[in-house]
Amino acid sequence: MMNWLQSTDFAILDWIAENLRCAFLDLFFPYFSFLGNGGWFFILTAVVLLCFKKTRKVGLAIGLALIFGLIIGNLTLKPLIARVRPFDARPYIELIISKPSEFSFPSGHTLAAFETASAIFMFNKKWGTYALIFAAVMGFSRLYLYVHYPSDVIAGAILGSAFGIVAAVIIRRIFKKVT
Repeated sequence: MMNWLQSTDFAILDWIAENLRCAFLDLFFPYFSFLGNGGWFFILTAVVLLCFKKTRKVGLAIGLALIFGLIIGNLTLKPLIARVRPFDARPYIELIISKPSEFSFPSGHTLAAFETASAIFMFNKKWGTYALIFAAVMGFSRLYLYVHYPSDVIAGAILGSAFGIVAAVIIRRIFKKVT
């Protein structure tokens, strides 16, 4: 099973590298992916939303979801699974960004993007749809840059969506009890 997954992951990554690489995307995706570095963009989004009464619940849900992702995704699963990144498994691959130093599974960029997007979607379907598109592009950027396997990105999307939904439900229940 693991051999099949690994070979499928590499087949997808290699197809992207061979068929989609171009000068524009080589410029675009490093900058786009930078938004996910350290989660700063998603943390900033939560903080800005916390500043306005109308969006405070969304900001709290995003913040809570990001905490779930940090603890479960980055501090637990990454070191526990300790999956080597695809560029380390194939050292002949030339990266167009600096090599990430932590383990590969799950994709932290994708995790945070989907936590944020799903939390927003739970409160506002229109903006949440835009945020989900943003999250999907974030996940794809990690494949394009050859720093994550597709299974890392899928896991990040599933976990992130679950954490965002759970956080939104918790925040709604807390506010329901308060009011």
